[in-house]
Amino acid sequence: MSLTLPGPLVSTEWLATHLDHPDLVILDGSFKLPGVTPAAAEDFAARHIPKARFFDIDAIADHDASLPHMLPSAEDFERHARALGISNDSLVVVYDTPGLMSAGRVWWTLRTFSHEKVAILDGGFRKWTSEGRPVSDTVAPFEEGNFQARFNADAVRSKAQVLANLDSHDEQVIDARSAGRFTAEEKEARPGLRSGHIPGSFNLPFTTLTNAETGELLDAAAIATAFEAAGLDLSRPVIASCGSGVTAGALAFGLHLVGKNDVAVYDGSWTEWGQPGDTPVETGART
Repeated sequence: MSLTLPGPLVSTEWLATHLDHPDLVILDGSFKLPGVTPAAAEDFAARHIPKARFFDIDAIADHDASLPHMLPSAEDFERHARALGISNDSLVVVYDTPGLMSAGRVWWTLRTFSHEKVAILDGGFRKWTSEGRPVSDTVAPFEEGNFQARFNADAVRSKAQVLANLDSHDEQVIDARSAGRFTAEEKEARPGLRSGHIPGSFNLPFTTLTNAETGELLDAAAIATAFEAAGLDLSRPVIASCGSGVTAGALAFGLHLVGKNDVAVYDGSWTEWGQPGDTPVETGART
């Protein structure tokens, strides 16, 4: 029997019902900052949703770049996707441990390489385990996929493009970091970075989009209200940014849920922009 995703967000009940379907690929896209232990890969090895495979954000990346986990080439992504058992007709469900911290990055990466049959598990691994659903400490055998990647440049912005946007104002920039990091009241965790934000950008911490207790996404109306309250005009194009390009994916996903798809992610984000140099930086709350 053929299977289709019910939408960009799937429930734990839906996933549990279809867990063994041969067209379904489940990816654990959990991520932690360097030095945080146990590492996300170790958490996965200890327990994960049965049939899940680990999508390593740091490994599936451009290793020639000086910045962390930048997008790989289409050729490299194709190789990694195939090794994860992904084909172009695969239905992919992505989750992370908190609910929507790094799953959005994986969702965005797949779509950037033209795989649109991808959804995020609402509430993530936290909700799955809170419901007493099964977990595993082994990786179930699977066949290599035959995915063919096509890069969508419209989904990504570079530093040069964001710099040019400071003059053109063609796109709005929204930052997923905490308010304290955005205003420079808190220092950046990565050493050597300046504090503050891209001039003219808005701030919406990615945690705003989910229920703090369950990790589940707010409804579409509440998500739209949150973006508008942050200052965003939902009729205009958007660039999502964050610390290193991970939680910006959460904002991109939230905007997708409210029907907005003219959204790109600044891949280098603050790890690139905040380096010592001549990129302009603002501090304090946006006025």
